[in-house]
Amino acid sequence: MKKTIKRILCIALVAALVMSFAGCAKINYITNGTIKAINEVKSGDWKNGGAEAGAEDEGSSEDKIVIDELTPGTYGGIEFNSLDDVAKFYKEAYDYTKSLTAEYIDDQGNTQTFYKLLGDEKMNIGAVIIDGSENAIVNKLVPTIVDSLFKPNTYGLPPCYNRNPDLDHNHDDEHKKADHEFQTTEFAAEDILAANVVENSDGTITLTIQPKAAEMSTRGDDSQGKFFEVLGDISGVVGDIKQVSFTEGTATDNVKVTYKGGTGVITVDPKTKEITAATYTMETEVKVNHASIAVLKDKSATLTISYVNTYPATDEYLKSSKGITRK
Repeated sequence: MKKTIKRILCIALVAALVMSFAGCAKINYITNGTIKAINEVKSGDWKNGGAEAGAEDEGSSEDKIVIDELTPGTYGGIEFNSLDDVAKFYKEAYDYTKSLTAEYIDDQGNTQTFYKLLGDEKMNIGAVIIDGSENAIVNKLVPTIVDSLFKPNTYGLPPCYNRNPDLDHNHDDEHKKADHEFQTTEFAAEDILAANVVENSDGTITLTIQPKAAEMSTRGDDSQGKFFEVLGDISGVVGDIKQVSFTEGTATDNVKVTYKGGTGVITVDPKTKEITAATYTMETEVKVNHASIAVLKDKSATLTISYVNTYPATDEYLKSSKGITRK
C-alpha cells in the first residue's frame, strides 16, 4: 500500500478521535502527507448524536483459518499435495505473469510499456472503535473522509511499487533496509496459513491462499508483505502529527497494525502458468493507544480496513483512474 494511503488512514484515525468526543464539531485540517492543523474543537459546536453500541469485542489474536483447506489431488494436470506445491506453483505463475508486458496509450497520446496484467484498488473502512465503543456519527463520517482523499490507482500484481516493470522496486528509506524487487515473488510455503485449489470448467485452476498473520508488516518482508500491499510502519507518520501526543510512551509504542484473515483468489491457466484473474483482499486492524489531541486525553482508536485489488482492471477504470488505454 502506497505512502499516500498510509497518510490518509492516519488522518482518518485522528479525525475519528476528535469526532468521537465532539460529534459533528468543526474540524479544519490540511494534508500534505500529514495533518498540518486540527484548529478548533469548541464546546459550542459539539453536536453529540451518535448512539454508542457498547463495548466491542476486539477479537482474538489467534490466526484463524477462514478458507477451505487443501484437498490433495491433481488439478488442471498438476499435482497439489502440500502447501509447498501451492507456493511453488503460485511463484511460477506470479513470476511468469509479471514478465509479461503490454503497450498502453497515456493521456498525452504517448505509447508506454506497463505490466500486461494491471488491477484496480478499493479501500473499505469498517467499524471505528473509540475506547471500546462504536459511535454512529464516527462510523458514517470516517469512511467519507477516506473516500474524499483516496485516489484509486493501478499497479501490477501485489506487492507492487509501479505499473512500469522497470520501476517496480522499493526504496525503503523509512526502514533503511535493502531495496526489494517485485518483478518476482519471494512468497513461500512457510508464509501460508491455508490454501486450496479447484479446477474450473474452462480448464483454468483457481488457488485460494490465506497468508499467515503479521504485525507492522512491510512490503516484501514477511508473510503479509510478500502477498499484499501493506501499510508498513505507520508509527512515524502518526508521530509526525504535531497535534497528537501520548500519555504513555511514543508513537512507536502505541501504534499497532495487525494483518490477519486476508486472502488471495488467483485464477491461472495451468498450460501457460499465466494468471488470468485475481482478487487480493487484505484485512487490517490499525490501533492507536494513549493518544491525546487538544482536550482529549488518553484515548484509543481502532480502525478496520479491507483493501482489495482486483485483476484485470477494466478499460473504464484504467481510463478514469490514470488516463491510460490498452493499445
